Amino acid sequence: MDRVEGGAMLGSEGTTEPLENPLALESQICFALAVASRGVIGAYRSVLDPIHLTHPQYLVMLALWQHEKLTVREIANLLRLEPATVSPLVKRLEALDYVTKTRSDHDERIVEVTLTSTGAELRKTAEEIPGSMMKKLGMDVDGVRELHAVMQRIIASVDAAEAESN
Repeated sequence: MDRVEGGAMLGSEGTTEPLENPLALESQICFALAVASRGVIGAYRSVLDPIHLTHPQYLVMLALWQHEKLTVREIANLLRLEPATVSPLVKRLEALDYVTKTRSDHDERIVEVTLTSTGAELRKTAEEIPGSMMKKLGMDVDGVRELHAVMQRIIASVDAAEAESN
């Protein structure tokens, strides 16, 4: 498969060929990432609908299944979102009886989020989601690991570039 690197097209054999049009839509990494992201998130819809979760709510639940109790700010940091974006997600999860919100005993400005027994039980059902998604996407465990590693490298590069500009 050909890939773009720095203004040149890398062919299947790794040879570098100049792009005829360096601004061609299909050559842009941002376009490929956006389309892939929308497609994958859309594919999650049919898997998450039966448990009444949207994809962003699922991410909050993943954080809570891993850590059991988190503040809204901690959830926001883990998901790389603003706390103001996380708060409505938590509110909807609370309405589903998946989580409870409480004010910290030490500082009432801090909102702590904890799984309810219903939310904790939901984990058993959710454990089937990764396998279902691999089937939907036609990927095996090795393919998912490889893709995840590439995405982690992209995230690290973006973080490094952002740190340099600050």
